[in-house]
Amino acid sequence: MISTSLFALLLAAAPVPTQPPTPADSALAVVKALFDGMRAGDSSVVRRVFHPNASLFTSLTRGGAGVVQQTTIDAFAKSVGSPHPEVFDERLFNPVVHVDGGLASVWVEYSFFVGKTFSHCGIDAFQLARDGATWKIIAIADTRRREGCNTTP
Repeated sequence: MISTSLFALLLAAAPVPTQPPTPADSALAVVKALFDGMRAGDSSVVRRVFHPNASLFTSLTRGGAGVVQQTTIDAFAKSVGSPHPEVFDERLFNPVVHVDGGLASVWVEYSFFVGKTFSHCGIDAFQLARDGATWKIIAIADTRRREGCNTTP
């Protein structure tokens, strides 16, 4: 007969079955991979998470007026992959993920640092779509500001 303590030890050592990632987890993982690639300065990782026809937009205020800027994937990947002395570090907070079939949205607060220096914060709004078995970013719209920012990792 197995003692109670030996039985408890055997249970603790038994492998715990893991759940497969949910579609929401998988979509958020693509967003996190984008920023891991950005921190590493690896433009190939950055390009890999985007659909080739993805769009990137920024909404900001200049001179008291709203301005919308568009950036191409090529320009974004080039800026990430070009040598720069400091790490581009976009820190994410409070992601909200919605999925319906092959479409996902990720709304997430962020704070952006160049090295250890705070630059700006805002919201990243991602649209992702299934491309075969993987999620691809098809659009990003973000805001940028310097006030009211969460800068704690």
